[in-house]
Amino acid sequence: MRVNQGRESAMPSPRRSSVPLLQETREHWPLMNHYERFEHVVAFILSLIIAVVIALAMLQLLARVVPVLLSGAIDPLDHEVFQGLFGMIMTLLIALEFKHSIIRVALRRESIVQVKTVVLIALLALSRKFIVLDSKATGAETIAALAFATLVLGVVYWLLREREDRLSP
Repeated sequence: MRVNQGRESAMPSPRRSSVPLLQETREHWPLMNHYERFEHVVAFILSLIIAVVIALAMLQLLARVVPVLLSGAIDPLDHEVFQGLFGMIMTLLIALEFKHSIIRVALRRESIVQVKTVVLIALLALSRKFIVLDSKATGAETIAALAFATLVLGVVYWLLREREDRLSP
C-alpha cells in the first residue's frame, strides 16, 4: 500500500461532487500514466462489484428481518436476536466503508488504498466481532487477544490521524 504522495493539489476538491465520475475520468485520463489508468479501472470495477454485493446483502437483510419482525415471531430485544441483527448491519457498514475507500481512488482523491482506511475497516470488523461474540463459548485468551488487537489498531489509527493533522496546514 502506498501512502498519499502529495497529489492533492492536482486533484479535484473533495467537495466538488457535481461533476459526474465519468466526466471527471475523461478529464484526468490523458494525465494518467498506464499504471494509474489500471488502478482507476480496477477501482471502478471493484466499486461496481461491491455495490452489487451491498445491494444484495441489504435486500437479503430486509427479506429476513422485516417479515419476522412484523409477524412477531422473534423478539428484537432478545440478546441473541439483537446480536445477529446488529452483526448483519455492521457487516453492511463495513462493506460500505470498504466501497467508500475504493470510490476515493476512482475519483482520484487518493492514490491506491490508504493505510488509515484499512486500519479503520479492521477496527470496524473487530467491533462487529465483539458484538456477535458469544462470551460463554469463547475462551478468555481469545477475547484478550481480540481486545489487544483492537487496542493496537486504535493506537495505530490515532497515530496516523495525528501525523496527518501535523502534516496538513
